[in-house]
Amino acid sequence: MTRTEKIESYSKGYENLINAINEMPKEMWNFKPASNKWSVHEIIIHMADSEANSFSRARKIICETGSTIMAYDQNSWAIKTKYHNQSTDDALDLFKKLRKMTYNVIKDLPDSTWSNYIIHPENGKMTLDDWLNVYENHVKVHVNQMKRNLNEWQKSKN
Repeated sequence: MTRTEKIESYSKGYENLINAINEMPKEMWNFKPASNKWSVHEIIIHMADSEANSFSRARKIICETGSTIMAYDQNSWAIKTKYHNQSTDDALDLFKKLRKMTYNVIKDLPDSTWSNYIIHPENGKMTLDDWLNVYENHVKVHVNQMKRNLNEWQKSKN
């Protein structure tokens, strides 16, 4: 996939997330297939947290190339910020706005900017192209996770 195709795919992240969520009965959103796995509700909140980090990281790469970013412990965030007590509507709204704003920034960047980079404390050097690869795919990863949850929930009802 070309960079332009990835950028356009990235722009459809919210729509793809909503389409997947609409396939999930609300009554199963709190179902966890195992104690160490996330529910659909938790995944939705994670998507907003992750998008907030993505929003910041993209700008850091574009504007402050070579700088170091923070890592975060997503499982700790889920527990300590009590994902199950947070609003999925607010999370989806935030995801939508952050994704749109970042898409509007990246869609017309000059080629030279795509080699800008940040240093991630766990993953090392990350160019803007690397960033795009991660976040263009992020929704797909979690949609698949939600579908696995749905399958497990349906099995548990039989």
